[in-house]
Amino acid sequence: MKNLILLFLLLLTIGLKAQDLTRADVIKLISVLQEGERLNLTGVDLSGVDLSRLDLSRANLRGANLTKTKLTYAHLFNADLTDASLTGADLTDANLWGANLNSANLRGANLNSASLTTAILTSANLTGADLTYANLSGATFFLADLTDANLTNADLTGANLTNVIGYKK
Repeated sequence: MKNLILLFLLLLTIGLKAQDLTRADVIKLISVLQEGERLNLTGVDLSGVDLSRLDLSRANLRGANLTKTKLTYAHLFNADLTDASLTGADLTDANLWGANLNSANLRGANLNSASLTTAILTSANLTGADLTYANLSGATFFLADLTDANLTNADLTGANLTNVIGYKK
C-alpha cells in the first residue's frame, strides 16, 4: 500500500501519467523504497523503456506492458510478472531466478543467456522466443507455448515440461 502511495505522489510531483514513466522515474521509485518494500508497477506501461541493469528484484509487475522494453542484465529475482506483456523485449543476460511469469506473453522475446532458474512460466507464451544458452533449470513450463522457440544449448535440467505446446527434444 505504501508503494502505491509513493508511486501516486511521485507521479503527481513529476506530472506524469503511469503510462509515461521513464527510466529516470523508475530509478527514482527504486531510490525511495524502504528496506524490505517491493516496487509496485502493477499494470504500468513501460513499453520501449530502457531498464537495462536495474535491480527490479521482487518487483510487482503484474499485467505491466513491457513490450520491446530493454531489460538486458536486469535483476528480476523473484519478480511477479504474471500476465505481463514482454513481447519483443530484450532480456539478454537478465536474472529472472524464481520469477513468476504465469500467463506472461514473451512472444519473440530475447532471453539469450538469461537465468530463469526455478521461474514459473505456466501458460506463458514463448512463441519464437530466443532462449539460447538460457539457464532454465528447475523452471516450470506447464502448458507453456514454446512453438518456434530457440532452445539451443539451454539448460533444462529438472525443468517441468508437462503438457508444453510446440516443444521438440
